[in-house]
Amino acid sequence: MPPADGRSARPPVILCAGIAVLDQVFRLDHFPGPQEKSQAHAFVTVGGGCAANAAVAAARLGGVARMTGPIGGPRGDDMIGDRILAGLAREGVDCTGLVRVEGVPSSISAILVDASGERIIVNFRDERLAVARPADPDALVASADAVLADNRFPDFVLPICTAARARGLNVVIDADKPTHEGDALIEIATHVVFSAEGLRAIGDHDDLAVALEQVAQRSPAFLTVTDGARGALWRDRGRLEHLPAFEVRAVDTLGAGDVFHGAFTLALAEGRTERDALRFASAAAAVKCTRFGGIAGAPTRAEVEPLLI
Repeated sequence: MPPADGRSARPPVILCAGIAVLDQVFRLDHFPGPQEKSQAHAFVTVGGGCAANAAVAAARLGGVARMTGPIGGPRGDDMIGDRILAGLAREGVDCTGLVRVEGVPSSISAILVDASGERIIVNFRDERLAVARPADPDALVASADAVLADNRFPDFVLPICTAARARGLNVVIDADKPTHEGDALIEIATHVVFSAEGLRAIGDHDDLAVALEQVAQRSPAFLTVTDGARGALWRDRGRLEHLPAFEVRAVDTLGAGDVFHGAFTLALAEGRTERDALRFASAAAAVKCTRFGGIAGAPTRAEVEPLLI
């Protein structure tokens, strides 16, 4: 019999598709102004990228995580990609689906985090990574229980999402990057989790409730938007619902959204309702915000569940 909380007897397999980055994170008291030199009092190099971070989060929360997406290569020539792979492997993420693009550097970010936990991100991503395609989307989703895709490499992840829908799987789209009406990823998804910025761009309205309603007129997917400390909004049977954020002292918000997406997808794959999956994801993201170091602060299930009591 399945566990009483709705979880399956075996850990679900979550396939995360999209971007992987190497993050160099600096902790400062305040963001520097023009011509100002600032001394960081903490520094860490850690894996980053929406899909890769979500894979780490899902693995730490008890799922079986797999990652696919384009990075630079080949091994030994692109040291950034080598470090990305090594970091994911240490977290137990299966990276056999990653595609290395020869002669192209992997993505890297410099990130400043201030005393309030807010961040500034400067990213370098070589556009030649966008030419990569998955070799066999059907094989990638064959043993998956759910797919989570970000929208940084839409032409790479779309055939994977299509193959997943053909198998009847949940396909969660992390719509962090601003998109547009008619976006194929939004149209194929079973669930879309927008950032506030991403929703305002596609909904063309500053009011998130109005923007969510606008998108709902065009998409049958389950739609939700995360808005930091203000919590999350979603639509349930035509009604607008609000989930308050858990109150924590934020130290570092970097990676919190990615933890939310990984936790939400995992919870759905375990058989939880959308409402319960959102609450689980919100709790996981809240715990992450109390720790410096980007995805290095992603929590385990044992660290999340006390918030849900």
